[in-house]
Amino acid sequence: MTTERTGVALADFTTLRLGGPAERMVEVETEAELIDVVRDCDSREKPVLVLGGGSNLVIADDGFDGTVVRVRTRGVDVDESASCESDSIAACGGILVTAAAGEPWDELVERAVAEEWVGIEALAGIPGAVGATPMQNVGAYGQEIAQTLWSVRTYDRVDQRVRTFANADCAFEYRNSRFKGSERYVILSVSYQLRQGNLSAPVGYAELARRLGVRIGDRAPLKDVREAVLELRRGKGMVLDPDDHDTWSAGSFFTNPVLSAADAAQLPQDAPRWPQPDGRVKTSAAWLIERAGFTRGYAPQHGGGGVPVSLSTKHTLALTNRGSGTTSELLSLARDVRDGVRATFGVNLVNEPVLVGCAL
Repeated sequence: MTTERTGVALADFTTLRLGGPAERMVEVETEAELIDVVRDCDSREKPVLVLGGGSNLVIADDGFDGTVVRVRTRGVDVDESASCESDSIAACGGILVTAAAGEPWDELVERAVAEEWVGIEALAGIPGAVGATPMQNVGAYGQEIAQTLWSVRTYDRVDQRVRTFANADCAFEYRNSRFKGSERYVILSVSYQLRQGNLSAPVGYAELARRLGVRIGDRAPLKDVREAVLELRRGKGMVLDPDDHDTWSAGSFFTNPVLSAADAAQLPQDAPRWPQPDGRVKTSAAWLIERAGFTRGYAPQHGGGGVPVSLSTKHTLALTNRGSGTTSELLSLARDVRDGVRATFGVNLVNEPVLVGCAL
């Protein structure tokens, strides 16, 4: 059943707690309702913003002049029929987990760990909904969605039909996919190919390995991995807490730059470098930000009392609303950081969250 409201403050639906009013908001609970609302708006040439958990959005102070479709679809289907004799899944001992786009992501991870489904345990604590995970190829602590995603079911607004994309058709890259930056596809559900067992996938992130007391490439109990990741994320203000303004953010605001080998060679000798399969080199956005002079808790000069926005006091990659901030103030801070890194290192930082009605 759909519900409709007008003039709704979008700040109430984003983890940044920023954003002006929506001309119209429609909440949908079924896939059919989602398709019908989007199709109706398209037929009337009205702008549409599809909203899940609101964890990766920066919405303008003026809000959104159109229809915001809040996706509240639920449901998880588990196919355990895969075996070595079945070609439905490529790996023996695998299962196929299909979740509706509106399912809270961390609840799915929690269930996966409890059910001993292997492959997404290091993605614990990430806010938002399932539908957002393929859009930017969500990743953390050595795992990313492209490693386990089987398919994405979508509504194609151009062809006006339901289309399913296999992993190979999603054009996954680091924090990117064919769905990011495109309004053509509305994600309806996502299927993940997971293994069964009580040990994690090989631990591929040094900080997580140290916390677990294992070596890179070792496996650890699923529950231990999830708890270790949650502890690490809490320490960086990356687990939502309404009483902690360090969590009033969109997570990491900038992606780690991926540079040509020649550009990477121009960085200081002690800059982090992670060679990529294509010959390029990834470096750390947080390292660049800190070395450019932006420390934890950095805030622009502000004439009034209090600080409306700042870098997190726990992690320089998070730009935070301290309770009285505006989107324009947050973007001004983002420009300061971006321009400072460019002036110091000649590296352009790219925003990770989607900007709605605003720009850097």
